[in-house]
Amino acid sequence: MSYSDLNSIVLQKDAADSAAEVHGIAVAMLCMDKNTQASDWIHEAFADDQTLLQDDKVEFNNLFGQTRDLMASDEFVFDLFLPDENEDLALRCTALVQWCQGFLFGMGRVQTNSQWPDEVDEILKDIIEFTKLDTHIEDEDAEETENDLVEIQEYLRAAVMLVRGELNPAVEKNTVH
Repeated sequence: MSYSDLNSIVLQKDAADSAAEVHGIAVAMLCMDKNTQASDWIHEAFADDQTLLQDDKVEFNNLFGQTRDLMASDEFVFDLFLPDENEDLALRCTALVQWCQGFLFGMGRVQTNSQWPDEVDEILKDIIEFTKLDTHIEDEDAEETENDLVEIQEYLRAAVMLVRGELNPAVEKNTVH
């Protein structure tokens, strides 16, 4: 399941601006509720999920399942679903902005009250700022932009895990003293 394949489906269905954006929605929904189902996400991301071909639904279910598993792992293996590193830098920056937009949409769509824990509130403010990034890159800025992009992606990977931990605290087991 490549980014470009899923992105083509998203664009054909006019569901969002990119596969990165719908992945951001999925991640937010999983941060809010680790028991979210792929069907809930597909319904949210694709207004008319009935128009998705069965093979396409399978691909999106696979992406969702993989994302859920990576987020639940004790290893730090979760990553954003973005274009490959060999793709155009401007395209990758645009996809990162769209991922952030999707994440914010997903958080706002699922959350029923406006009170966030302080750490989550700070992260959401940062992500809002990331949606304002200039995606027009001059050749002379490419190396610096590449480094910034990697740094932002690493920040977002860690931020997602923190948000998930804050909003889905592990169920503490009752222990006998």
